[in-house]
Amino acid sequence: MPKLLLTFLRRVGTSLIVLFGVSILIFGIARIMPGDPARIALGPNATQQQVEALREARHLNDPIHEQYFYFVRELLHGDLGVSLYTKRPVTTDVAQFLPSSLELVFASGLLMVVLGIPLGLLTARYQGRWPDHAGRLMSVIAVCTPAFVWGVILQLLFAYFVPIFPIEGQLSSAMKPPPTVTGFLTVDSILAGNMPTLANALYHLVLPALALALAAIGQTARLTRSSMIEIYRKPYVEMSRAYGFSERKIATRYAFRPALIPTLTVLGLDFAALLANAFLVERVFGWPGLSRYGVEVILRKDLDAIVGTVLIIAALFLICNLIVDLLVSIINPRIRLAEKRAGS
Repeated sequence: MPKLLLTFLRRVGTSLIVLFGVSILIFGIARIMPGDPARIALGPNATQQQVEALREARHLNDPIHEQYFYFVRELLHGDLGVSLYTKRPVTTDVAQFLPSSLELVFASGLLMVVLGIPLGLLTARYQGRWPDHAGRLMSVIAVCTPAFVWGVILQLLFAYFVPIFPIEGQLSSAMKPPPTVTGFLTVDSILAGNMPTLANALYHLVLPALALALAAIGQTARLTRSSMIEIYRKPYVEMSRAYGFSERKIATRYAFRPALIPTLTVLGLDFAALLANAFLVERVFGWPGLSRYGVEVILRKDLDAIVGTVLIIAALFLICNLIVDLLVSIINPRIRLAEKRAGS
C-alpha cells in the first residue's frame, strides 16, 4: 500500500504540473485570438466608452502576464470568471452543462467496454476465420468514421427510416424533469423514484452515446485482439494447451489479465477523449452539454469561458489518466517495482 500511495502522489504531482502548463498555453492562445472580446460581448451598438469600461473591468488593457496573475488568483478562490456569452459565472455554467456531458461520456464508456472488449476477445479466439474477418472489418469502419457522421447515420436509420429513438434533447417535452440533486438526469430520476422519466432519459441517451462510442469500440476491439494474440504465443500458454486446458480457461485465466494492460491504458485515454470529442455529437443531437457550450463560447471569443472549459476538460483527462495508471499498477505490480528501481 505505501508503494501504491507513492505512485499516486507522484502521478498527482505530474498532473498538477501538466495542468499548470495547459493553463498557461490556453490562456495565451485565448488572448492572442483575433477580435476584441469586449466589443464582441457588448455588440456593434455599444459605445467606445462602454467597451473601454468593460476592458478595464476585465483587466484586458493590462499586460498578458498581469492578466494571467489575476486569473490564477481568482482560480485559487474557485472563480473562473464571468461568461460574456451567458452573463453568468463560468462555474455556474460548468455546473449546469458538465453533468449532461459526463452522463453521455459515461454511457459511451460503458458501451466501449461491454462491446469493444468482447468483440476483441471473439476475434482473437477465432483468428483467421470468418468471425475474425467480420470483427476486424467492423472495427476498421468504426474507427475510420467520425462520430458526427455516425450520429447522422444513426438518426437516419433509427429515427427516420425506422422511427424507434428520438433525435434531440435529453427528455421528451411532455416529461417533467426530476428535482436537481446531482445534475445527472438519470441519477436524479432514480433518486426521485421517477421510473418513467428514467426510462425516457435512457431512451434519449442511446443514439448519442452509441454515435460517440463507436470509434472507441473499434479501437478497443482491435487492441484487445492484438494483445490476446500476442499472449496466445507465449510459452506458458502453449504449455497450458499441452497440459490439456480448455481454450476458454486459457483465455479467461491466463491470457486475459496480461492482455488487459495495454487495452486498459487506451481505454482510459479514449474515455477522457470522449468529452473533448463530444462537441459535434452534442450539436447533432441537440445535447445540452459542456462540449457544445465550449463551441459556442469559442465562436464568441468568450475568454473566461474558453479557458475555464478547456481547464475542466484537461483536468478530467488527467484524472482519467491517473486512475488508469493506478489500475495498471494494481494489475501488474512489476510496473511499480520498475518505477521504484528507476527512482532509486
